[in-house]
Order: sequence, then structure tokens, then C-alpha cells
Amino acid sequence: MKNDLMRYAVVIEKAAGSYSGYVPDLPVCIATGSTVEAVERELRKALCFHVEGLVADGEPVPEATTRAAYLEA
Repeated sequence: MKNDLMRYAVVIEKAAGSYSGYVPDLPVCIATGSTVEAVERELRKALCFHVEGLVADGEPVPEATTRAAYLEA
């Protein structure tokens, strides 16, 4: 794997009493937590674990293609 860090967009949503998050470019990377910060922490772990697994298995690591923006309506 390249030495540069890859940067992926994440989506964090409020659920009933907690938060959940996922990485659109890596659909198997999901996490939950009691706070946004906890979800970010868990997503970072899941992302690293997933990418390390892909590399160990000789699989390609998907490029980050998702873009995020806020729009006013």
C-alpha cells in the first residue's frame, strides 16, 4: 500500500439515543456510538482495519470517490 493516507468521506446520522456512521466508498465500514466523536473514532478503526485486510489479501483498495457538500434549501 502507498505510504500516503487515503481520505474517505463518512456519513454520521443521529439514531434513537445514539449515532451511526458509514463510509460510502467502503460499504462494509460501519460503526455506532453514543456520541459523534465516538462514531468517528470507531469509523477510523474500522476503516484502518478494512484497508489493512484488503492489502493483506492482495485486494485493491478502492479510491475515495464520494464528495460531500451542504446545500441550502
